[in-house]
Amino acid sequence: MVIKTDELPAAAPADSAREHGSQAGGKGRPGAAELPSVMLLNGDCPESLEKEGAAEPPRENGLDEAEPGDETTGQEVIVIQDTGFSVKILAPGIEPFSLQVSPQEMVQEIHQVLMDREDTCHRTCFSLHLDGNMLDHFSELRSVEGLQEGSVLRVVEEPYTVREARIHVRHVRDLLKSLDPSDAFNGVDCNSLSFLSVFTDGDLGDSGKRKKGLEMDPIDCTPPEYILPGSRERPLCPLQPQNRDWKPLQCLKVLTMSGWNPPPGNRKMHGDLMYLFVITAEDRQVSITASTRGFYLNQSTAYHFNPKPASPRFLSHSLVELLNQISPTFKKNFAVLQKKRVQRHPFERIATPFQVYSWTAPQAEHAMDCVRAEDAYTSRLGYEEHIPGQTRDWNEELQTTRELPRKNLPERLLRERAIFKVHSDFTAAATRGAMAVIDGNVMAINPSEETKMQMFIWNNIFFSLGFDVRDHYKDFGGDVAAYVAPTNDLNGVRTYNVVDVEGLYTLGTVVVDYRGYRVTAQSIIPGILERDQEQSVIYGSIDFGKTVVSHPRYLELLERTSRPLKILRHRVLNDRDEEVELCSSVECKGIIGNDGRHYILDLLRTFPPDLNFLPVPGEELPEECARAGFPRAHRHKLCCLRQELVDAFVEHRYLLFMKLAALQLMQQKASQLETSSSLENGGPSSMESKPEDTTGPEAGSEEESSSASGLAKVKELAETIAADDGTADPRSREVIRNACRAVGSISSTAFDIRFNPDIFSPGVRFPESCQDEVRDQKQLLKDAAAFLLSCQIPSLVKDCTEHAVLPMDGATLAEVMRQRGINMRYLGKVLELVLRSPARQQLDHVYKIGIGELITRSAKHIFKTYLQGVELSGLSAAISHFLNCFLSSYPNPVAHLPADELVSKKRSKRRKNRPPGAADNTAWAVMTPQELWRNICQEAKNYFDFSLECETVDQAVETYGLQKITLLREISLKTGIQVLLKEYSFDSRHKPAFTEEDVLNIFPVVKHVNPKASDAFHFFQSGQAKVQQGFLKEGCELINEALNLFNNVYGAMHVETCACLRLLARLHYIMGDYAEALSNQQKAVLMSERVMGIEHPNTIQEYMHLALYCFASSQLSTALSLLYRARYLMLLVFGEDHPEMALLDNNIGLVLHGVMEYDLSLRFLENALAVSTKYHGPKALKVALSHHLVARVYESKAEFRSALQQEKEGYTIYKTQLGEDHEKTKESSEYLKCLTQQAVALQRTMNEIYRNGSSANIPPLKFTAPSMASVLEQLNVINGILFIPLSQKDLENLKAEVARRHQLQEASRNRDKAEEPMATEPEPEPEPSGGPDLGSELQAAKDPSPSVQG
Repeated sequence: MVIKTDELPAAAPADSAREHGSQAGGKGRPGAAELPSVMLLNGDCPESLEKEGAAEPPRENGLDEAEPGDETTGQEVIVIQDTGFSVKILAPGIEPFSLQVSPQEMVQEIHQVLMDREDTCHRTCFSLHLDGNMLDHFSELRSVEGLQEGSVLRVVEEPYTVREARIHVRHVRDLLKSLDPSDAFNGVDCNSLSFLSVFTDGDLGDSGKRKKGLEMDPIDCTPPEYILPGSRERPLCPLQPQNRDWKPLQCLKVLTMSGWNPPPGNRKMHGDLMYLFVITAEDRQVSITASTRGFYLNQSTAYHFNPKPASPRFLSHSLVELLNQISPTFKKNFAVLQKKRVQRHPFERIATPFQVYSWTAPQAEHAMDCVRAEDAYTSRLGYEEHIPGQTRDWNEELQTTRELPRKNLPERLLRERAIFKVHSDFTAAATRGAMAVIDGNVMAINPSEETKMQMFIWNNIFFSLGFDVRDHYKDFGGDVAAYVAPTNDLNGVRTYNVVDVEGLYTLGTVVVDYRGYRVTAQSIIPGILERDQEQSVIYGSIDFGKTVVSHPRYLELLERTSRPLKILRHRVLNDRDEEVELCSSVECKGIIGNDGRHYILDLLRTFPPDLNFLPVPGEELPEECARAGFPRAHRHKLCCLRQELVDAFVEHRYLLFMKLAALQLMQQKASQLETSSSLENGGPSSMESKPEDTTGPEAGSEEESSSASGLAKVKELAETIAADDGTADPRSREVIRNACRAVGSISSTAFDIRFNPDIFSPGVRFPESCQDEVRDQKQLLKDAAAFLLSCQIPSLVKDCTEHAVLPMDGATLAEVMRQRGINMRYLGKVLELVLRSPARQQLDHVYKIGIGELITRSAKHIFKTYLQGVELSGLSAAISHFLNCFLSSYPNPVAHLPADELVSKKRSKRRKNRPPGAADNTAWAVMTPQELWRNICQEAKNYFDFSLECETVDQAVETYGLQKITLLREISLKTGIQVLLKEYSFDSRHKPAFTEEDVLNIFPVVKHVNPKASDAFHFFQSGQAKVQQGFLKEGCELINEALNLFNNVYGAMHVETCACLRLLARLHYIMGDYAEALSNQQKAVLMSERVMGIEHPNTIQEYMHLALYCFASSQLSTALSLLYRARYLMLLVFGEDHPEMALLDNNIGLVLHGVMEYDLSLRFLENALAVSTKYHGPKALKVALSHHLVARVYESKAEFRSALQQEKEGYTIYKTQLGEDHEKTKESSEYLKCLTQQAVALQRTMNEIYRNGSSANIPPLKFTAPSMASVLEQLNVINGILFIPLSQKDLENLKAEVARRHQLQEASRNRDKAEEPMATEPEPEPEPSGGPDLGSELQAAKDPSPSVQG
């Protein structure tokens, strides 16, 4: 909870506010003196930074330290935890119960809790009364007079209205369907799948309590055949195991609106609101009237209307109570259903912020559903349940949330939360609208034009198709350019939103790819539809630079974005040869709406052009580019560099700048020593003028510690000169000037690199006076293009070789490339570099993923145009035919034309005005596998400049070691196809793999903006930093704080929250609190499944972490089934041959060793050894560790010869890598001695038996079953978890701290149900101990305090 000083009574000055805060939180937070940077966020600071475009780099994580003088500005914020209190609830017909609430909850949130509770869930239309006064729905609890600890709130039933009756029926339907996963499979209402509970048998916390003691009772550890190492089969069905709860308990056969609706006038005047028709499970058909007083049976039948009450004459305020009366089955099953619903983990039920689609689904029964039917007919257009005044004005909502104040933390939280919520709602509405447009359910606003040219408005959103209408993009590549422009524009919108300049507005933008069409959905600028574009554009150009206009207010606003976005303010010539000043590309248009706001749109060239793909006559590229075969003509001329690349390039130049200047200073110093004295006069500057990459200087100084002092001097000098107070002497100015010139800085007194986005734009002309500047800018662009090839791609390959990044599928590979600013069109170049790499063997996995990505992306390009020619009735046939040609070994699949089923009497004449997808051609049906693969190879060559050597899918699989099931997953995710969950016989040569019944659905693929929770993210980063420095306790606090803020902004479900939970779980585990680790990690797994997908690589990793914590909590069988699940998913997503598989198999092998399944354990450990050897080289420390693990199992089996052989291999590696005296080498040699002794003892015993036969006197042999502690220790080592010795006292404090936090969180956790998932940006999360790769290199687990382990 956050207390602002303004809200305290006037008598309390700011200092007492602080005390007040610390008591309330039950935890004295340090005052400003100790830890100001974290706990006290001074309101003005980050804001002023943002406005100035960060004229001064933020000092720590963008949270500036409060200065002593600012203490009582009234802006100060104290972040403290919530103090909840409990109230008693009296509801009709049940025992009173108490409820924990917090002061800033709304009354409405108590309503939500009651509608979710098992015993009150059937009520929706009620109000809460305190001492006889009704509470307002939307007021905060703290503003309710007389509400305090122990107050009694009475639930009072209210009369129904038509709206309330509808909400009630909808709620009852939701309760009946609460365990039914069909919404998740159909991708509606932000439902998505989660299967964790299938593998943990319910909630982990409970089962842990029930099964105390080691589960040493025999558990069946044998995994299914397809999970074992070396298995070739990759089944699809286990991906979505049948959940026991899904066998739905049937409460009713039918609940639907009656055909007698709406009530006639005279019945309306008797209070009838609507009529329902129900068939109970006992096959009784009844008609029900919903009236203002509640629900009762009437005497109507299907064909006869009689509104009189029927017997039993029972009026119930709740539909559930009425149904309980008339159907015993309903009563029994509904109660069981609610019990099960409440037992599910909340994260399995909460809606995600953005829709996640599943690419497979089982065969489902299609049941009657009144709410769904009603939604389909009203298309919910504008009759969204919660909005007074019908349709939402999206533009107004999006812009108003941006205008909310953001002076201090509570204001920023409120603002970010509002922005996020509106964006997620807008994305959902835009997606629905785009599908309606393509399916032909929306009337165009220009219906007389041909289909491609049409534009649509639905629900206050403007939709246009990705075609080049009116030859707008003629010079840029026509339709291809028109297809790319929307995503470029979206990237521009995203960027300007992040810079967040006050007074500059962008449009809500969502790009939807559906059925081969690209639809852009935008919010509508007020007044734009009434006037001509020519009149409204007051900045920029509507014809790509022929006529250009500018506007002082726009220049002023855009000037503020120019530094963070590295955009140069420049002049261009218009058609009348007048100079016009711009601070963006010419296509960027400025329009002032009727609401007086300054909008910018068409941001498709926010970033500078990529010269590698833009051949310009007469321009030579640097030789690195020429060597790689650039420039290559691309299909369109809108290729831009990514923002990440621009930032990396500028940072690279900054290091260069520092080094050059330092070098010159050193030389000057050598020639004469006076310079230093004049330097010291400079003093620190009043205004630093450096670019924002605050990482620049630090990174530089790390690189060359020798010249560190020189760099410090340069830094000081640069500041002095920038401050321009005349203290720097001319020679040092010269140093800076030379360095600036060398790196291409636009200023000669300070480092400042910016790009002119209009350079090389066809049709843009520059004035004579700017020719020098234009020449420099051209050079800068060439350097940037060369930097991508000479630095970024090699560094990516290097990171992959060192396994610093571990892509596992196409999406994670694309993510890794984009983080480094490498566009996907460079994929061919990346693969070529991988092929030429000396460590080609260790990059095998990257090569496979890259080839798979290349093939599926090329196939996607072909599929897009293929689908545009298919009419709706032929969709499933066309898609299954395409998949057969793409993946099936069957040589000549035949397409089924849709006309076979029904013969129409007369062919209707072609209407001019049909939905975009309704071309009458059946050209798609003649495609053959040979032709498709020829096209794929050609596409790969044309687009990615990579030559594939395969003519059929089987050749591709053979040559590149791909899996057909993986290719199916990749193409389905990229195109939105949903296929039936069954085993496909891809390799059969007798029948095609897919029939049209196997294609269940086609979903949209949606790109949108992801608003960020900036404060939360800063806390998260500072927490990570603290953890990496070894301050676990402070780190834990910060990350807990981040978690609260994330929940505050995003709601309960979000990718970033997921990363937060994972890190928290890991910290709790390291600090020995296994239960807390388990509970946090369980949430992380559920969230990853729901938000990223059940088989996303991130989910696989979360499963592995959870298994470790389960093992540590002695839940062995659960740990195994989680590890098997992770292994299955990895086999499906990639296959067996992946460096991460070695870690997974080591985990499985160790757990199996622990439960004494030695033979099984060996299969996994030996596979891990083989994979590690391949990917890390036979001499790596990881491989040594692997040898040791295998040796331990052989020892347990008493096969000492094999054990010795394995351990010797390990010993050799340690000796060569670490030397004789390293503790690992010594440990290994000790273990060798021990093994030798055991081997000798065993041999003696055997000899004794041979000599003396049965009378031999045999000393008992010591076979050691491994102790759980030793297995756990090894598990921690391979997972890179290091224990940090803590004293007993530290631990006690820490645990008390954690417990207190936990109670406080529980109170706030009952609020904030979720809002939405996220496209593709999981925050890269540095592992607290340096990541799992540190395995054996960092064995600090030597001295754990006893309590940490226990």
